[in-house]
Amino acid sequence: MPVFPGLAPSDIYLPAAHIDLNKWAVVACDQFTSQIEYWQEVEKEVGDAPSTLRMILPEIYLNEASANIPGIHASMRRYLKSGVLEKKVENGFVLTERTTESGVRLGLIAAIDLNAYDYTPGAKPLIRATEGTIVERIPVRVRIREGALLESPHVMVLIDDAGKTVIEKAYERVKDTAPLYDTPLMLNGGRLRGWAIEKTEELKRIASALQALNAKANGFLYAVGDGNHSLATAKACWTRLHAKLSPEEQETHPARYALTEIVNLHSDALIFEPIHRALFHADYEDLVNKFAAYAEGRGFALSEGDDVRFVAGGKETGVSIKGAEGVLPVAILQPFLDDYIKANKNVEIDYIHGEDAVKSLAENGDTTGILLKSIDKKSLFPSIASEGVLPRKTFSMGEAWEKRYYMECRRIL
Repeated sequence: MPVFPGLAPSDIYLPAAHIDLNKWAVVACDQFTSQIEYWQEVEKEVGDAPSTLRMILPEIYLNEASANIPGIHASMRRYLKSGVLEKKVENGFVLTERTTESGVRLGLIAAIDLNAYDYTPGAKPLIRATEGTIVERIPVRVRIREGALLESPHVMVLIDDAGKTVIEKAYERVKDTAPLYDTPLMLNGGRLRGWAIEKTEELKRIASALQALNAKANGFLYAVGDGNHSLATAKACWTRLHAKLSPEEQETHPARYALTEIVNLHSDALIFEPIHRALFHADYEDLVNKFAAYAEGRGFALSEGDDVRFVAGGKETGVSIKGAEGVLPVAILQPFLDDYIKANKNVEIDYIHGEDAVKSLAENGDTTGILLKSIDKKSLFPSIASEGVLPRKTFSMGEAWEKRYYMECRRIL
């Protein structure tokens, strides 16, 4: 078997031929976290059909985790036992083609090596987080993953492949062959196709291309674009389990790896969108005035502009931040918000994808939306390499409905 830096082929499970894939695939659990009507619509679409909805916990329901985790684990066992899921790829990858309003995004479903990933501040592993990890968010996710027979990925990991030598080349070689699946995705999700990558010659080509890319990567080949906390959860679970295993088991246990979608940063269909903030029960005028005082107290000058825009109940205040060259506006805003929420115990925050969603939430006047601009995606790898992780929730790869939909599964027990 060829050597793949930081990842490995694996057995991959997919629904049997009689399963309705449109009902099977649902969007990543960390989307629409303040829009319960979206997840209610997903429930309506799925009904009683087999679905990845039964194997995940949408984060809008995280406070109901204890009641839901047993059912999640039971669904995994039932789907394996009843034949809903079948092993469709043996010791390989899946090459995916996702069509959305932004274009066609290609991906490689692969198991990354958690031994080559570390989210600890200051660490410089082959696979790096792009945002700060909030360790308090991990325990409930650990409870879901521990005891789970299966994983289905919504983590998206980026490679900086300007020459399009890895995923795009593999796509050209398989696109005219019969796919493993081809399905529309519910609720504006676009379309998803996937091809098995199992043949030795094709695996060797991908390994060779990744090795060549790694030789130029200065020890930083992969950046976690989406699902930072989900991958941190997989690492936490592996760290716990690793200590209980023999040296031989540590090398081969399936939990050493986590299934992800590898995506090229240079995909034309990969659009970096800002992640906005919504503050519930916040006083609009107080928030705007205190942010101005905070920024000016740190030597920045504010003027009318659009670096940060506050909206609530039909009002809008936009500011540009002067004297912040080389500093992202979110890096100034987020510490202020952290302090503000600590000082105002009734105020809650959520991180929202999509300007329209923020404005809708802010219509009532009791919620203040904070709108941000996105970063240049080409700056991502250099920024992480030189400065470490970005402020949390700095960017989103596409709109919420363009996120990864769960499809492939892998056994981790």
